[in-house]
Parts: sequence; C-alpha cells; structure tokens
Amino acid sequence: MKIEMQKITEAAKELPVRANVDVLVVGGGPAGLIAAQAAVEDGLRVMLIDSRSFVGGNMTIGLPILGFLGQKGNQIIKGIPQKFIDRLKAKNAASEHRPCPLHMSLTLVEPEAVKNVGLEMLIESGVEVMLYVFFAGVIKEGNAVKGVIIESKSGREVILAKTVIDCTGDADVAYRAGVTCEQGNDIGGVQPPTLMFALGGVDTEKLRLSIAEEPRTYLTDFIPNEYFGQNNQFIVVGLRSLIQKATEDGLKLPTERTIVITGLREGEVWVNMTRVNGLDGTDPAGLTWGEAEGRRQIHDIQKYLIDYVPGFENAYFTKMAPFIGIRETRRIVGKYIMTAADILGCQRFDDAIAVASYPLDLHHPQGGGCTLEWCGDCYDIPYRSLIPENIENLIVAGRCISTTHEAMSAIRVMAPCMAMGEAAGRAAKLAIRTGVAPSQLDISKLREELIEKGAFLNPVALVES
Repeated sequence: MKIEMQKITEAAKELPVRANVDVLVVGGGPAGLIAAQAAVEDGLRVMLIDSRSFVGGNMTIGLPILGFLGQKGNQIIKGIPQKFIDRLKAKNAASEHRPCPLHMSLTLVEPEAVKNVGLEMLIESGVEVMLYVFFAGVIKEGNAVKGVIIESKSGREVILAKTVIDCTGDADVAYRAGVTCEQGNDIGGVQPPTLMFALGGVDTEKLRLSIAEEPRTYLTDFIPNEYFGQNNQFIVVGLRSLIQKATEDGLKLPTERTIVITGLREGEVWVNMTRVNGLDGTDPAGLTWGEAEGRRQIHDIQKYLIDYVPGFENAYFTKMAPFIGIRETRRIVGKYIMTAADILGCQRFDDAIAVASYPLDLHHPQGGGCTLEWCGDCYDIPYRSLIPENIENLIVAGRCISTTHEAMSAIRVMAPCMAMGEAAGRAAKLAIRTGVAPSQLDISKLREELIEKGAFLNPVALVES
C-alpha cells in the first residue's frame, strides 16, 4: 500500500542542539528500556527517547514475555531483565517464568504496570527520558554517527551522542544512517502483525478443564493436554476444529488457530488472533490500514470465542492494545548474519553476548498458518550481529539485528531482545570508557562484565565461527 507523492525541496536551516550526551537510546521498548539502564550504571550521561507517551513497547500490548527459560527448563535470560521482572512481581504485576512446551516459557505481565515501572526504573537509575519525540534523521561525520535529529512540538532539534543505540525495532536509525537493511523473505513477505485485545468475564477454569479432560475434542498444537490440567495461567494455541466449524458456519477468521493468553486478573484473557497480511510496518499508510483492518477482524473473532469456545459464554470486550504489534520489518546487515542453521544447530560464538532458546516461529506472510522448529537446547547471539557494516558509533539491539528472515523469527521475542539491550548498553559504556568505537570493543571485557552483573552466557565457543 503506497501513496504517490510529489517532491519538494526543504530549505536548509540551522537546528538547535537540545542535548549532548554520552549514549543515546532511540526506542523505549524491551531492548531500549534495558539498554539505557545498563549504559547509565557508572555515571555516563544517557538519554532515552520514544515517540509514545510511555515506555515498554510490545510489553504493553497484552503479550506475555516469551523466552526467559530454555528448552531444557533452565533460566537463560537474567541480569537487568530479571531485575525488571522482580520489580513488577513486587507490585503483583508479573508471574513466575512458567515453562511452556510450545514457547519455552511464559512470563505474564500487566501492561499498565510495565509503563509505570519501566519509567520509574529509568528515572531512578539516572537516565534522561524524553517522550513525545520522533526520531527524524541522523547526524554523521564520514561513516560515523554523531547524533540524531528529532521532531516534536518544539520543532526540529538535534541530540548529539558519542554512541547511539538503535532499539526502534525497525532499524530506523541504522536505515537513515545508510546501513544496508533487508526486509522480509526472498520476495519481501513479512510476518503479519497482530492487534491484541482483551476480554473480561472468561471462565478460564472451564476453558482449562475442557481442554485437559477432553483431548479428542480440542486440538492444541504441540502442548500436551495434561499441561492445561496443571496450570491456572496458560496459553492456548490450537482448537483448529472449532475454528473450522465456525468458518463453515460463516464467520470470517484470519487465522487457522485459536491463540488466547490468560491475564493476571481473574477472568481476563488476551486474544492474539487478528492477522493483517501484506502490511509494511515502515509505511504510515500501511500502519493506518492495519489498525483499521485489525479492528474490523475483532468482531468475528469475539463472536467465535463466545459462541464456540468453552468458558467464553459470558465474555465481554474490555480493551484494545495501544498499537498494532509488529513482528517484522527491517533487519540490518551487520558484521555477522545469524541464520536458521545457527539456531537449529545450537551455535556457540566467541563473541556471544546473549543466549536464547526460542524456536524458529514463522507466522506465514500469507494465510493464517505458522511453522515452528526447535533446536533442543539454546544458541548464542553474537555481538557482531549488533554491529552494522561500515557505520561506526552505532549499536543495534532487538528484533532488527543482523539475521536472515528465518533466524529473525526466533530472536524477535521479548526476553532475548531484553538481553540484547543489556549487552548493547554495556558495550556502549565500555567503548566510551576505553576510548574505542563499539566495533573495536574488546568482547572479552564485555562478556566479563555481563557475567559479573548477573547475565547468563555459555562458556566460550566450542566451534570456530
């Protein structure tokens, strides 16, 4: 969906410098929230900017955090991400890391609490937070990023920084800086986004027991029926037979599977079933269409749940996510491109800065299907995948690091993104303290600090990478 526009020439003008900082984090989602806290720990001047009125990104749209635990049940994401969860738990706003046969682990969080706790932790740690600010361009000298241009109700301004961390999820800073980026599969198809919404008044016990006690009636993908008999908070992925019956009865449903997640509040369920195929998450016209299309799809999805799925008989609509959840846009081309083979082969790297275990989880660009593949254990994320080719003073963290389309489907979930954020923040800090560009950082020093501060890393690489 593209709109043809004429071109005009904007007159050159001087822009005021609003701030000159050591580290600038662009984007306050799962990666950025953690990156800023890691970078500010020993007194550097760190600023985080975000275009919304809150921080937390996709942690605020009703999704559980996936991937704190590995496929063998051990916790592989620790450090500052765990401190954030602990802070939420102290306010009864997060669950334990619950093992899940499909997603490795679920950590339920209360979206509104994420916004509050995230902002509190940033401010307490000394990060300068600026909301309602749009990233609008890059300041460069040669191939080195020196800062960014922002746009707000105050107009266009500049923030200068020794190091910029791109946590936009869409590689916005990297793209504007001239970093080569890729998007989608071989023909440009991307995983479709989802507009989450919540229902109240759901009898989650009836839902749980109906699945646990009648396994022949309710098909649940990859998750043993016994799981539902042992857990009061859970995710349902499947019920394909009910979807098929509702479709045969005339309902228009955009996905082949029922995907619902119980909330922390009694009777609350978040629904992950809208699918907007063909949307370009970097195009405002596409995003606008996606919001409208997602809202349109909710009518039949809600009717399906109430009329066909046990426990939803008295359910009612309560709220919608503040924005559509994007699974995939741009990915940078970095010093190393992670592949599906790296993930399925449980690859180790000498420059590993995070460990993940989430499977390849491809929501098909067309249709409502999904494909999952597991490696059986965990795999490393190398520092080189956070460092763009040919551009200095820029680190990228989150779903838009250097991967293939397939590998991105595994590292995109929130727990690994948080771990990447901590590594990026500590790398930016160490680079400044030692007077080198992030691309020239001594990775052994970064790994030492990550381990010392409580992050989980595998021993040094067993295989030459």
